[in-house]
Amino acid sequence: MAVIFNIMNGFSLSYYFSHYANYANDWFTDIRFITGIILFFTGLYINWKADDMLIHLRKPGERDYKIPRGWIFEKISYPNLFGELIEWLGFAILCWNLPTLTFFIWTVANLIPRAISNKKKSYSAFYYLKLILQKKIFLHYDSQSNRGRF
Repeated sequence: MAVIFNIMNGFSLSYYFSHYANYANDWFTDIRFITGIILFFTGLYINWKADDMLIHLRKPGERDYKIPRGWIFEKISYPNLFGELIEWLGFAILCWNLPTLTFFIWTVANLIPRAISNKKKSYSAFYYLKLILQKKIFLHYDSQSNRGRF
């Protein structure tokens, strides 16, 4: 399924950009481009930093489960997935077209269920670790104060 998605996504993006995309020179100063590029690189940084922390979590030869600590791992269980969502939202905004929006929607439809599933697995395997349960999957909405927070 992933192969089919990547082929279809690659085709739709490349076809759009090679046949229809036409950005004027002033596009680079448009608020959508500037906002999108900031979001893209912010998400890229979060994704890469979280992945790097996860990769270096265990020493060579270690097999035991480790819980990431520090940075935004203290508030979010999967900041690498969160960063990827921000990254592709930024890409959709900076390109401002249907194929990139579709790619972002499919990314959301993939990553959020994956994060929820991983959190459930962590809960069932490590239910006694209060740390896992206190973290938000991505963004927590506090209905009392009507504010979203990490």
